[in-house]
Amino acid sequence: MADGEPTRVARLLDAQAKAARLFVEIEERGLVAPGEGERAVSDRVRDLAKELFGTTRHWHKRIVRSGANTLMPYRENPPDRLIDADGIVFADFGPIFEEYEADFGRTFVLGDDPVKHRLRDDLPKVFEAGRRFFESEPDITGKRLYAEVERLAAEAGWELGGWHAGHLVGEFPHETIDGPDVESYIAPGNDTPLRRTDKAGRRCHWILEIHLIDRDREFGGFYEELLDLG
Repeated sequence: MADGEPTRVARLLDAQAKAARLFVEIEERGLVAPGEGERAVSDRVRDLAKELFGTTRHWHKRIVRSGANTLMPYRENPPDRLIDADGIVFADFGPIFEEYEADFGRTFVLGDDPVKHRLRDDLPKVFEAGRRFFESEPDITGKRLYAEVERLAAEAGWELGGWHAGHLVGEFPHETIDGPDVESYIAPGNDTPLRRTDKAGRRCHWILEIHLIDRDREFGGFYEELLDLG
């Protein structure tokens, strides 16, 4: 029998709390360091998730990107590169905890570049402004929220780096739980309300992801977590 809604909410929040702890450990253990390869760092994070929580599965590919690779959206697969001493790096992981998906992304700045620090600091601000906008409109669609996130990014002096700004999340695998593909995303083509139920009658829950880029300076940053919970 499928979990009831209170259990689903509790487990999604617990999965995110574990992912947040994982990212704290990434920083405290200095896994993102100059001279390290992106794939090597990704493997170390995978091993850390297993050490901390016994996690062996991730519902999407593990991403660690640095330098010019941070311009690339999720679906791209840029070549592995070494992290620069004054680099900017983002990590995007989707570990599965007790059959529930987390999706968590953060950005690390290693040097003193003020523009990179500003981008990193703007990411949570744009996220929170997007969340407030979501909360203010009961019937908001994916298209409407994407447009607002795009506006917020431009207002802060950045571009959005991807074709969408978030997606459904839930029991693994979430990809199978709802309608046409675009309806599973916070994207220009999604005219359906985000506050809805899926085909099984369960409430839809969403990840908001903010990928900001500076195309001229050739770097970007990333921030994501639950939109409608927490």
